Amino acid sequence: MKQVPILVLDFGSQYTQLIARKLRESGVYCEVVPYRENIEDIKARKPQGIILSGGPASVYAKDAYKPSEEIWDLGVPIMGICYGMQLITQQFGGEVIPANHHEYGKAKLSISQSPIFEGMSDNETVWMSHGDRAERLPVGFKVIGSSENSPYAGIANEEKKIYAFQFHPEVHHSVEGTKLLKNFAKYICGCSSTWNMGSFAKEKIKAIREQVGDKKVLCGVSGGVDSSVVATILHEALPKEQLICVFVDQGLLRKDEAEQVQDMFKLLDIPLITIDAKDEFMKVLKGVSDPEQKRKSIGEKFIEVFDAEAKKHTDVAFLAQGTLYTDVIESVSVKGPSKTIKSHHNVGGLPDWMTFELVEPLREIFKDEVRKLGLELGLPKHMIDRHPFPGPGLAIRVMGDVTEDALRLLRESDAIMQEELRATGYYNRVWQAFTVLLNVQSVGVMGDNRTYDNTVCVRMVESVDGMTATFAHIPHDVLEGISRRIINEIDGINRVVYDISSKPPATIEWE
Repeated sequence: MKQVPILVLDFGSQYTQLIARKLRESGVYCEVVPYRENIEDIKARKPQGIILSGGPASVYAKDAYKPSEEIWDLGVPIMGICYGMQLITQQFGGEVIPANHHEYGKAKLSISQSPIFEGMSDNETVWMSHGDRAERLPVGFKVIGSSENSPYAGIANEEKKIYAFQFHPEVHHSVEGTKLLKNFAKYICGCSSTWNMGSFAKEKIKAIREQVGDKKVLCGVSGGVDSSVVATILHEALPKEQLICVFVDQGLLRKDEAEQVQDMFKLLDIPLITIDAKDEFMKVLKGVSDPEQKRKSIGEKFIEVFDAEAKKHTDVAFLAQGTLYTDVIESVSVKGPSKTIKSHHNVGGLPDWMTFELVEPLREIFKDEVRKLGLELGLPKHMIDRHPFPGPGLAIRVMGDVTEDALRLLRESDAIMQEELRATGYYNRVWQAFTVLLNVQSVGVMGDNRTYDNTVCVRMVESVDGMTATFAHIPHDVLEGISRRIINEIDGINRVVYDISSKPPATIEWE
């Protein structure tokens, strides 16, 4: 087990993985493990510092999450965030009580002199999200930060190098939160900034070679950024005869996307097998309207198609997938008690009947890191900058039953929106943009005729990693141009709406 400079213990916060992303962004490698991680496994990683994440529970709950008692005796610096702060307060003899006012949202932080605040501004904005709060500090601790509603917003025992904060430095709204996390790693824990995608690529290529040996790998390709990067790193790691890239045209792609994928792999000089499985996928989706069932049906069919292709080749022992850290987080808490948001078709292991193992080179990195890795591997920037596209494809952008006509309306509306964004220069200003077919009819009027047609929703968000997102503030004339073209050029749509929800509370995709 390799050394991990910073280890994050997950107590169930939906923001936990952002701590890891922010630290990696600062060049410090870290990993996230469950709060209940075995102490021997923690010791084996030889962390230079430990961060206790936030979480939805109370330290006074009947089954309150508690880490191994031995973590307090490891002699390494510890930082607690929100629930982690309350654990530290309780552990060292302080008192935690339910707050009179739950504090959610932005607050101004007043700070005292401390090495953990090196280079930070007083009265800076931070993000609060808590119900309990510290009422009495443990002996040996002092206040180093406060806000209007949180007199103990930051506390520290600098002799023991233990720090705790009521706010969430990892979220985007905490303006200097990244600096705070970096200061903890750099000045308190003595970590070096050595983590980058160049070193990751070298390590991952070596790991792939060790895992695969002389066997063959079947690589599922969608044409999106993730699967393209997976195929490229496998191409770097293995001889051509050991890599079998398979592109399944499942009929759920965007307009002209199948042709674009094939052209892309010709450019990369990576052999590609294309399988037309449109009919098979439409068959398993017939009459299926539940979002989770759609994802599961598509995932199972993908596996079946890959397995059938694998049997045409000898010595295929592995299936490669573009699973990301965020996929794992949102599907199931494999690393902690976080709540399940939605399942992903490429997360959760393989069916018992499958005969090969998984190769998932991107499983421990975030979307922004995948893009950096792609550039490191020599992929062209226009390919890397493509907006994310979900594994289940357009099926989860059709509300309700997936039909050929519904897919036609969705493809055409999405193509128009993409054209308009590129023409106006907004494609690269948003993180992701797509249309959703609501399968809701409404009354309209075209010429002198009454219509009763479909509604399309335009969704555009700004984000860094997909963990949090805000709706994009697109000029009204750009939105008007998109709406006018969709309604005028596509028979069957008479209304266009714009989604102004952020994540949380909404998700980026509708299903």
